[in-house]
Amino acid sequence: MNSTAGRVSFNDRLRAAGRVVLFLVFAVIALAITLALEALVDRSASVAGYRPLVSEWSTPLGLLIATFISVRLIDRKGWDFVWLGRSAFRPSLIAIGAVVGAAAIGLPSLLLLSAGELSAVPAANGSWFGAAALAFLNLLPAAAGEELFLRGYIFSVLRESIGWRWTLIVTSIVFGMLHLNNPGVDAESVLLVILAGFFLGTILLATRSLYCAIAVHFAWNWVMAAALHTPVSGIAVVAPDYKVVDSGPDWLTGGTWGPEGGLAAAVSMFVVVLFIYGRYLRHTEQSNG
Repeated sequence: MNSTAGRVSFNDRLRAAGRVVLFLVFAVIALAITLALEALVDRSASVAGYRPLVSEWSTPLGLLIATFISVRLIDRKGWDFVWLGRSAFRPSLIAIGAVVGAAAIGLPSLLLLSAGELSAVPAANGSWFGAAALAFLNLLPAAAGEELFLRGYIFSVLRESIGWRWTLIVTSIVFGMLHLNNPGVDAESVLLVILAGFFLGTILLATRSLYCAIAVHFAWNWVMAAALHTPVSGIAVVAPDYKVVDSGPDWLTGGTWGPEGGLAAAVSMFVVVLFIYGRYLRHTEQSNG
């Protein structure tokens, strides 16, 4: 198979590495500024007697600024380079992404519930809608931040220099490593996060829309937090009225990591990856990225 990676010179790859490093520098600076502004706003709100607003958007905002500097000011390219252009922002495509993300974790979880491997148990009283809204406000910027970081500018630069297959491998492994400090992490959960990197990356490649990848990522996490009230990547969530706990073996249900850390979720993601590869990516030349 002909590939861009095979025609890219060593100097081009070296320049690509430099562009990635420069982006990381911009990201660190931008994040330092946005996080400092977030702290200032929260402190000012507290002094004025107001509860601090949900301010998790400081991270994706900082990464978006770094992406803008790298794409528009350094590379002199358009937003289409990172699949954030107008053609990528289609409501139907974003909706499909949300459905895929929700179904990919929701369906295997429902199967585990029906088989008794997961159980719904009573929890403290509270507002389901309030908790669901809080999950929305927290998980959307978290998903946007992770996608902007690994499957935004870095993904695009690597894709044109080493090809989409190696880009998938590298970014997915890094995605797994970024979760090493999460509560309850073990070898299986890290492997599942790496698989999730392939899952999200193949969807990105097939749709050429980072917005769609963000929607998939967010919907996956929101179903676990708001619908199932299970941990998200090992992190506990607000669970009013009920919560779903594992009743079966951890290798199947994910244990304290949540359903996304078990074999059922792995099979679901693997099926999606195989379908997308066979339907969209199998005959895609790396020159078309």
